[in-house]
Amino acid sequence: MRLSAASKLLGIVLTLLLWAASPAAHADSFDDAGVLLAGKYPEIEQGVALLAASGNPAAASALQALGAGRLLIGQDKALFIEAEDGSLASARNGAKIEGDRPAGLKPIKVNNRIRRAIEAAMGQLTLLSSDPEQRRRAADSLFDNPDPAQLAALEGALGQESDPAIKLVLEQARAAILLAGPGTSDDDKLAAIEILAARGDQKAKVLLEATAINGSTTVADAANAALKAIDRSLALWSAVQSVYYGVSLGSVLLLAAIGLAITFGVMGVINMAHGEMVMLGAYTTFVVQEIIRTTAPGLFDYSLLIATPLAFLVSGLAGVAIERSIIRFLYGRPLETLLATFGLSLVLQQTVRSIFGPTNREVGNPGWMSGSVDLGGLALTYNRLWIIVFSITVFALL
Repeated sequence: MRLSAASKLLGIVLTLLLWAASPAAHADSFDDAGVLLAGKYPEIEQGVALLAASGNPAAASALQALGAGRLLIGQDKALFIEAEDGSLASARNGAKIEGDRPAGLKPIKVNNRIRRAIEAAMGQLTLLSSDPEQRRRAADSLFDNPDPAQLAALEGALGQESDPAIKLVLEQARAAILLAGPGTSDDDKLAAIEILAARGDQKAKVLLEATAINGSTTVADAANAALKAIDRSLALWSAVQSVYYGVSLGSVLLLAAIGLAITFGVMGVINMAHGEMVMLGAYTTFVVQEIIRTTAPGLFDYSLLIATPLAFLVSGLAGVAIERSIIRFLYGRPLETLLATFGLSLVLQQTVRSIFGPTNREVGNPGWMSGSVDLGGLALTYNRLWIIVFSITVFALL
C-alpha cells in the first residue's frame, strides 16, 4: 500500500526529531545519512533530514553541495564534496583528500522533491543553530516570507526552543505560515490571528489584511477586528514616537538657546554668529574622528568622549578671540553687535567651506550610540537618547 504524501512527511519529521533528540545518533548520523543517500529518491529525502538533524557544522556545506550536484558518495558510503577545480574534501569535517581519488565515487542525483527537501533542511539548520541571533534571524526571515513547506521544520524548532523571546518570534512565524497556507483550518487561522494581533506591527497588519480579504466570514471578521486594534495601537505609538523625536530635536535647540540667552542676558550682545560657534564644535568633532580613524581606529568608540571637551575648548577660544577683537568695542550698542556678528557669521561659514568643502561631513556614531531598543511599539534610538541625556546634564550643571 502506497503511503500518502502527508504520511511520508510525517515519517521524515519523526525521524528527524528522533535523531535530534539522541546525542549518540548525532555522532553517527553522517554515516547513516550516507547509507540513505546511496538509495533511491525516498531514501535520499530521509538522508537529507538526517544531515539536517546531525548537529554537525559541516551539514550545511554537504547539503549545499548536494543541491549543486557536487556531493559524491564512495563505495563505503562516505560522503565527499567536489570543488569546482576537481579537488575533494570530506563532507564530514572538510579535510582535503590528498593523493588518489577514492574508487567508485559517484554523484548523488537529486530531483525537484529532493531540492525542496534541501531547502527545508537548510532552513531547519538555521532554526536549530546554537547561535541565538542566527535562530532569531531565521525566524524573522520565515515571518517575512512565510513558506508552508517550512512548517514542519519550524514546528520542530519551536518544540526545542528554550529562549522565550525567540520562541515568541517562532510562534509568530508559524502564525504567518498558517495564514498563508491554503489548507489551514479556520480554528488554526483564528489562533494565528490572535498571535499576530498581539504582535501589532505593520508586518502583521499586511498579513491580516490579506486574510480579511481571502478568509471565510468568521476569519475575515476576526482579522478586521484585529486590524482595528492594531490601527489604534499604531496611532498611539506613532504619537509617542513623534514626541520622542521632538524632545530629541528640542534638546539640541535647548543647548543653542542657552548660549544665546546667556550672551544677551549677561553681555547685552545679539550674537548672529552663534550658529557658527556650534559649527566650529561640530567640525572639531569631525577632525578628531578623522585623526582617530587614520591613526588609532581602535579608539573610535571613545572618539566623542575625546572630541566633546575639545569642541568646547575650540568654540570657547574662538569666542574669546571674537570678544577681544570685535565685541569689546560694541558694548551698549546691541544693533551694531547684530550687524557685526552677522558679517562674522558669513566669514566663518566661508572659511569652513574653503577648508572642508561645501559638502556635508559625517560625524560617525560610536558603537554605544548605535542601534535602538524597542519599548512596546516605540523604537528608542540610542543616539537620540544620548542627545537628550547630554542636554539635560549640561542644563543641570549650568
